[in-house]
Amino acid sequence: MKNFAYVRATSAEDAVQRSQTTQNAQFIAGGTNLIDRLKVFLDRPEQLIDVSRLDLKQIEATTEGGIRIGALATNTAVADHPQIRRDYPLLSRAILSGASQQIRNMATVGGNLLQRTRCPYYYDTVFACNKRQPGSGCAALEGINRMHAILGASDSCIAVHPSDMCVALAALDAVVEVESSKGRRQIPFNDFHRLPGDAPERDSNLESGELITAVILPPLPFGKTGVYLKLRDRASYSFALISVAAAIDLAGETIRDARLALGGVAHKPWRVPEAETFLKGKPATVETFQQVAEIVLQGAKPLTHNSFKVNMAKRAIKRALTISAQGGGVA
Repeated sequence: MKNFAYVRATSAEDAVQRSQTTQNAQFIAGGTNLIDRLKVFLDRPEQLIDVSRLDLKQIEATTEGGIRIGALATNTAVADHPQIRRDYPLLSRAILSGASQQIRNMATVGGNLLQRTRCPYYYDTVFACNKRQPGSGCAALEGINRMHAILGASDSCIAVHPSDMCVALAALDAVVEVESSKGRRQIPFNDFHRLPGDAPERDSNLESGELITAVILPPLPFGKTGVYLKLRDRASYSFALISVAAAIDLAGETIRDARLALGGVAHKPWRVPEAETFLKGKPATVETFQQVAEIVLQGAKPLTHNSFKVNMAKRAIKRALTISAQGGGVA
């Protein structure tokens, strides 16, 4: 770990100002991912700005009927919140499917959005990695790539985004609120993370010095039907091979509206608006769900070791949508 200066921010404005007056500064809150990266010299900040004591932990209803989640709310607090468990159960289930209880007690919402890939080639500095060192190459392309992307990847990077929470937030049309010296702005969740392209070192569309202050969930009348299905190598503390966040609104046997997002398949939570549009007006049948799974996986490019992910994703989509159509519940 490289030596760094440590300061404690007194307000969001103070944190933003410090980040812009100090070269190579980073924010730290729970530190559950950042500390790991510091230990192996992946991150080498000159200064860490502690934002963990800022007044950004509230979880409260909005006047529109949604919910506003402070960036420093812990994963545990979000998963256990009564309104989230009632109105957005797929978010609660997604959080509870990730990490251990001890990590969830420390990890924050803002930090979850900014966690980096768990690609082993990124963490092992012996190997080439364009995300770690732009222009060095991607060892995973010809390596053991069982856990890697089948959608949206590039020749520069095939890493996947590791978050369960973010897959749920993508499906729920969340909005990320950020603050900078220019003021406050809101970023639609599906525009927050980036695909790798030729700049995989950039995970998000945050601008320099911007601090995440909240995540806002709009009202979703059929959110109670939400399902989060996670397929993984073991049931405890394991990253997703495939995950699906799904919610369906039915009028009798006909689909009025739907939300669908995938994890474990791309550099960001994967959502296909065309698939949701296709579902509207269709009968809630296995045949319909098979058709939409084909739409979602169009353009999939499996690698040497992960071709199984294509069929696994299709089956997971069908299962999650079927359970949601039956009223939701544990997948």
